[in-house]
Amino acid sequence: MDRLNQLAGQLSPSSKQALLQKNPDDVVIVGAYRTAMTKGGRGGFKDVGSDWILTKFLEAFLKKTGVDPTLIEDVAVGNVLNRAAGASEHRGACLAAGIPNSAAFYAVNRQCSSGLMAVSDIANKIKCGEIDCGIGAGVESMSANYGPQSIPKVDPELQENEQMAKCLIPMGITNENVAEKYSIPRAKQDAFAAESYRKAEHAVSLGLFKSEILPIEAYTREDDDDDDEGSGEIKKSIVDTDEGPRKGVTAESLGKLRPAFKPDGVTHAGNASQVSDGAAAVLLMRRSLAEKHGYPIQGKFVMCSSVGVPPEIMGIGPAVAIPSVLKKTGLTVSDVDVFEVNEAFAAQCLYSAETCNIPSDKLNINGGAIALGHPLGCTGARQYATILPLLKKGQIGLTSMCIGTGMGAASILIRE
Repeated sequence: MDRLNQLAGQLSPSSKQALLQKNPDDVVIVGAYRTAMTKGGRGGFKDVGSDWILTKFLEAFLKKTGVDPTLIEDVAVGNVLNRAAGASEHRGACLAAGIPNSAAFYAVNRQCSSGLMAVSDIANKIKCGEIDCGIGAGVESMSANYGPQSIPKVDPELQENEQMAKCLIPMGITNENVAEKYSIPRAKQDAFAAESYRKAEHAVSLGLFKSEILPIEAYTREDDDDDDEGSGEIKKSIVDTDEGPRKGVTAESLGKLRPAFKPDGVTHAGNASQVSDGAAAVLLMRRSLAEKHGYPIQGKFVMCSSVGVPPEIMGIGPAVAIPSVLKKTGLTVSDVDVFEVNEAFAAQCLYSAETCNIPSDKLNINGGAIALGHPLGCTGARQYATILPLLKKGQIGLTSMCIGTGMGAASILIRE
């Protein structure tokens, strides 16, 4: 019997081979695109809200994918900072962009993974037969909503609760905790951050992001010194280029920056993700529907895994989520061709990558959030737009991020 089992194991396809097989009920990616990522408070989207960004982006997204809007049955949009995660204004944005009111809508907020959760939720609705076509998206205007107003309000009777307090630790302090606990020196973090800038600037200079970015119109309000805020001349422009990457960033130049969270800390503006604005979306369908209508298939969604970790070291989330999704899919790190792991902070990304033994040449090939920016609710969907062009046919990609209050998420997709 043992010999028969051994022979059966030899004849059965590997997990990777099984995942590469195509079936009518597969969840496939028909389009994954994003806006340019702009600087929070001073960039191309500084004077427009998340509703404007999402409306203009979805208009361009529908045109780019060529999808029949009447096929769209549900839209999930990740967002962190808007009141109620933008449930009203982002529904309005979908309708204003041309998605019919017959399509349902819901807002998703799982902090930095919100965009990925939107993609995963739509994929799972397709898998279980609730729908055949939907959009998973994310949008954030950190220009409008980031700051003291975004600090959670806690009942006074719970403020001294130890577990509650851990969930309120500022993200920068959680990174300091990771760096201290796992002995990650500042010099190593600055070198990692400088490399992110180098890769991103190189990608921008070669136009490598052009295929994933959809140019959209925005406006800025040019205030005169004597005018009230918001009363100046309106100037319209087309936003089509990431604003975060810049030339000449080195570990030495980053080493001169002052710590941002502790006087003797290792985290600063140059080795942490940038405050940014932007949007991204993924169009998902059942394979049989995509083939019936002749839509080109870019990739196949395989699985997403979400995990919990201690809130005070929330940055280690990818180090737990990545092994989780690999185990569930039967894959190994060596099976994955490209990794997009969000660079919330250099220390936490370094720890996660090294713990999972991710080769550096497979990680954030064109730079990450340190150089590109991290519009909180957008990033999870943005990673799909970024990773697909990096993959060749039949290759496997993995996206992941840490999540505030102590979580991590990771997903697997395959290029077709």
